[in-house]
Amino acid sequence: MTQKLFGSFSRKRTSFLFGLLVLAFWVACAFVGPFVVPQDPYADDLMNALAPPSAEHWFGTDQIGRDVFSRVIAGARPILSVAPAATFLAALCGTMLGLVTGYAGGWVDTVLSRLVEVILALPLIVVALLVLVALGPSSLNATLVIALVFTPIIARTVRSAVLAECKLDYVPAAQLRDETALHIMFVEILPNVLPPIVVEVTVRLGYAIFTVASLSFLGFGIQPPSPDWGLSIAENYGLIVGGYGWTVGFAALATASLVIGVNLVAEGLQDAAR
Repeated sequence: MTQKLFGSFSRKRTSFLFGLLVLAFWVACAFVGPFVVPQDPYADDLMNALAPPSAEHWFGTDQIGRDVFSRVIAGARPILSVAPAATFLAALCGTMLGLVTGYAGGWVDTVLSRLVEVILALPLIVVALLVLVALGPSSLNATLVIALVFTPIIARTVRSAVLAECKLDYVPAAQLRDETALHIMFVEILPNVLPPIVVEVTVRLGYAIFTVASLSFLGFGIQPPSPDWGLSIAENYGLIVGGYGWTVGFAALATASLVIGVNLVAEGLQDAAR
């Protein structure tokens, strides 16, 4: 039994460290990638369009001759600018909403919870597309829309944690000391519900990365000539049938690896929080 438990812990720890390594790699690419890539990710070269992987172009070139390797490395910056910002904004709004609904109770909890349920009942990607059609496609609007659709999800998680904390003795004790509601929510309760919030935010980050890539693929997220991975896939996916899979495959693998890395980190944090 001990050996089985140790083996399980070792595998979880290994997967967590692997996810952390993958995430750290792409974060490093987001910060320094555009400055160290071998080619200008924005420079086209029609004479070398659709060149296969070679010593000069490690991942080949796309349909207008841009170096795919350079664009994959530089493409980490736009997606890791939008997704974490949207997740942080959603975490901030969702935490505040969850604290209020969970602590206040009564009609406040009923009204806000029903509103959250209505939003969650809608297909989130459809909501995002409808809002972006109204506002127009841009990185800023994509950030705001993703934050909007993720806020109710985080709020629901925070509310559940707050409801559990309100049953503990320290909350009535703080009320008996005539502490203000804001003090009880943000000083007494919030520190005790941070672990599930951190786990939820990490999980949402993985979804946000995938959502950013999806919106860019559909033309409603990050706009050209950005080397964003979703946009690169959208620009070149029609070439797959012609045998030019490298124009899409590496960007798709980069997106998948980043999402998997974040999910492995989230699973590790979830296990640690139990």
